[in-house]
Parts: sequence; structure tokens; C-alpha cells
Amino acid sequence: MSQSAYIRFVQGSAIATLTVDELKQQLLAYKDQLAKTGTQLDWKYDEAGFPYTIESKPEGEGKWFYLKGKDALYRYILMGVGTEAAGEDGAEPRTYVQVTLPDDATHGDKAKGNELCKYLARLWKAELRMFNGRTMYFNPRK
Repeated sequence: MSQSAYIRFVQGSAIATLTVDELKQQLLAYKDQLAKTGTQLDWKYDEAGFPYTIESKPEGEGKWFYLKGKDALYRYILMGVGTEAAGEDGAEPRTYVQVTLPDDATHGDKAKGNELCKYLARLWKAELRMFNGRTMYFNPRK
């Protein structure tokens, strides 16, 4: 059974909305950051830290894309952007990022999915509901 994690933009988040292209750009910036760390360590850290290529399909254009693993330890991670409907209390619709592990995902995919979700949620100061159902709050709360 597939598992999903959600990064929700809440009050206090660094950004309020996000597009699929902006999400792809953020992942490329993450990979670039890993490459710079690898340069300092004289090691190809970007290949170990982000062992995926970003792939798209025509039916998912503007809604979702997937990360395809480069070796046998990693297979696929699906990533998409959506909007929750406004609640009954009159709150505005909230944007979220859904990260899904397909049925045939490996333990490596789950570990990298958790790592990416935590990085993005911390960067955007968002609320993260992880694959195991636990919630982490990176947004400033009182």
C-alpha cells in the first residue's frame, strides 16, 4: 500500500503557495547545495545525497512529477502540489505538497523521502505530516 507525506503551508509559513515548477527548482537547488558540499569534501556527494532524476509525464503536467532512482537501492518517489478546499470556519484554501511512495518503493526511497520532506518543510517553515502519520511543526507557533 502506498504511503504519503504532506507539507502544508500554514499561517507563519515562509511562502503561501507553490507551483510544480517551483518545487522542481527547489529540488535542483537542493542538489546543487549537495554538489557544493561534495566539492568541499572532494567526493561526489550530490549523487549519494540525491540519487534521482526528475521525470515528468504528460498526464501529470502542472500537477505532479516523479523522482526516478538511478540505481537498485532507489526506485520512485512521486511529488505533487495541490490545494485543500476552504474549511467551514471560513479559512482560505491552503496549498500543500504531497510526497507519495508507491507500493514498490524501497526503504531507501522512504528514507530519502523523509529527508527531502524535512528539508523542504524546514526551509518553508511549514507543517509536515510524515509517512508514519506523525506531525512535525516547523512554522513559528505561539
